[in-house]
Amino acid sequence: MSVPTAAVDRPVRVPLPAPLPVLGRDVTVPLVTGGEITYAALDYAASAPALQRVWDDVAAYAPYYGSVHRGAGYLSQLSTDLFENARRTVAEFLDCRTGDQVLFTRSTTDSLNLLAAALPDDCEVFVFETEHHASLLPWRGARVTCLDAPDSPRRAVTALERALADRAPYGPALVCVTGASNVTGELWPVRELAAAAHAHGARIVLDAAQLAPHHAVSVRDLDVDWVAFSGHKLYAPFGSGVLAGRADWLRAAEPYLAGGGASRKVTRGTDGGVDVEWHEGAARHEAGSPNVIGAYAIASACKALTEAGFEGLAEREEALVRAVREGLADVPEVRFLSLFGDDAPRVGVLSFVVEGWTSSHFAAALSAEYGIGVRDGLFCAHPLVRRLLGGEAGGRDGCGAADNAIRVSFGAGTPDEHVERFVRAVRELVRDGARWAYRTVDGRCVPDTSAARP
Repeated sequence: MSVPTAAVDRPVRVPLPAPLPVLGRDVTVPLVTGGEITYAALDYAASAPALQRVWDDVAAYAPYYGSVHRGAGYLSQLSTDLFENARRTVAEFLDCRTGDQVLFTRSTTDSLNLLAAALPDDCEVFVFETEHHASLLPWRGARVTCLDAPDSPRRAVTALERALADRAPYGPALVCVTGASNVTGELWPVRELAAAAHAHGARIVLDAAQLAPHHAVSVRDLDVDWVAFSGHKLYAPFGSGVLAGRADWLRAAEPYLAGGGASRKVTRGTDGGVDVEWHEGAARHEAGSPNVIGAYAIASACKALTEAGFEGLAEREEALVRAVREGLADVPEVRFLSLFGDDAPRVGVLSFVVEGWTSSHFAAALSAEYGIGVRDGLFCAHPLVRRLLGGEAGGRDGCGAADNAIRVSFGAGTPDEHVERFVRAVRELVRDGARWAYRTVDGRCVPDTSAARP
């Protein structure tokens, strides 16, 4: 039997990978209108749910919990090996160079504050106003040059080149830049910015909090000097982070925290005080008993994402982004926020405002009436969001703050149904309005449970 021509010419659609199993995927939440529904977690940019595999790995290790670097017993040795193996796993995940250090911290914020404390004297720091506060604020002890928000990746590189060329005298300098915006999801030209920094004698640190969960990050290929990210955005539980990169500034700096583990030798000083010889490796900045479970969870997430394959995960996310944009394309009340344009490559993060609504009111209605969790606010990136809003707010007839935006974000564990429900909910709210009354309590917009049901 001959094959029809149409069948030969029809493009073959490769099935997208299924969502990775995450904790909370079957959790149900109550609706203010009555009944319950499976929770649609669409706030991945703030904290992604832990991968089921990560949780299982942590649970399997928990009975063998022991002290680290200090014990002669079997469980202590096991925990120490697990902690140091996690460091090696993260180094492989980031494709670190020989000689790079991997430090475990509490978060991206903690990592960048640690690096800020290690800056050489008279170091100048260059940041764009578009950065998350974790990248924007730690450098207060240094000379900081804040660059205006660019409207294209090319202009970002040009602006940095000009700023670096104008600095004088030539001394130590550091550029801090995000890999993917936590507001717009747009990818930044990290490799080109790194080349510009190095061409002008500066170093660069990459805030990969939003990039690492979605794309492979290679320190070697991007040619960045340091990279920082958080476990809670990489599908690991809260309380762990990473700073990885060049060792020299870290080795020369005073320990981030003074205490056990950071010290190699402590003696009574001749002046009545104490003399300390500090470690030179990663331990120098990891004083105190380390978060072994947090480090192990990050390593487990690194392995799980690598094995799942970033290419397929990214392709699926791109399809979800398209579904949101196409599903709301004919809703003129919805305006998406972007720096580089609607077609710019991005991770699964989209922010928007809705005409006639405060963003707090709209986000509250999504949660209370549809079981959808999004984020409203300025997303710890106040200068950027206010610039993108341009003095515009969604509306002032609802409750909550009027000068913020709504952010929907997803990732490796997001089912298609959650995105479909979100698009349907936005369309219904814009068309029909909320089905419940809302009021402001402690600055938050919440359902008015004292009001009669409309």
